[in-house]
Amino acid sequence: MSDKLAEIIAHKRKEIEPLLLRADKLRYAALERNEFRSLSSSIDLGSEKLGLIAEVKKSSPSAGVIAKEFDPVLQAKKYAAAGASAISVLTDEKFFGGRLEYLVKIRQEVEIPILRKDFIINEAQIYEASVAGADAILLIVAALGQDELKRLLDCAYTYQLEVLMEVHDLKELERALDTDVKIIGVNNRNLKTFEVDLKNTEKISEEVPEDIFFVSESGIKTPEDAALVAGWGADAVLVGESLMRTDDVNLAVKEIMESVPD
Repeated sequence: MSDKLAEIIAHKRKEIEPLLLRADKLRYAALERNEFRSLSSSIDLGSEKLGLIAEVKKSSPSAGVIAKEFDPVLQAKKYAAAGASAISVLTDEKFFGGRLEYLVKIRQEVEIPILRKDFIINEAQIYEASVAGADAILLIVAALGQDELKRLLDCAYTYQLEVLMEVHDLKELERALDTDVKIIGVNNRNLKTFEVDLKNTEKISEEVPEDIFFVSESGIKTPEDAALVAGWGADAVLVGESLMRTDDVNLAVKEIMESVPD
């Protein structure tokens, strides 16, 4: 685990301590939920278009503040209106300026699937995500032991949430494939140096089975970037920073989704 990721996870363990006291109550509430939207179906657009998980993100450790005028609900509505496949909502507060309440409010305003993007290390966070209205969660292989990874994946499936499982290298991909994973995301950002290399998608894609949905994350700033990773086999891309900075969300979304190589 990289130093930065280790720092984030250490903080997250302390942060969720109060949440653990409410775990049973949240679990029962999650069992009552019966309406979900499919992330995998939303990004399965075949060869005509590239799936797009558009991210609502205020800031990040690598980029600092991305959106000074930050209206998460308005941004999500713009994504949905432009035709994005799904929305990723950062809910980590300390490092990404997110809040779970953003996801709750966005859920009330859009009809496409919502991914809770956070550092999930305990089942209580999965119950919380479901109650808040998430349709899917992120699990980061580098942040979890193998038993933890399998247990949290099974928990998410039990509560009808899909999982985007994030890997950074071939060793982590091997661990991911040792689970019942259905959607794999490759993060093109090195967690130790924060450098971005889109060729990480090319390297990982060669080993991803065809029956698993494959998402390229981080560093996709232009339609040309999107076309590149699509050519390497990505079914979808997760894009945040460039979409948060653009003046024309509608055009940017359409250009990314239409950037499938001939």
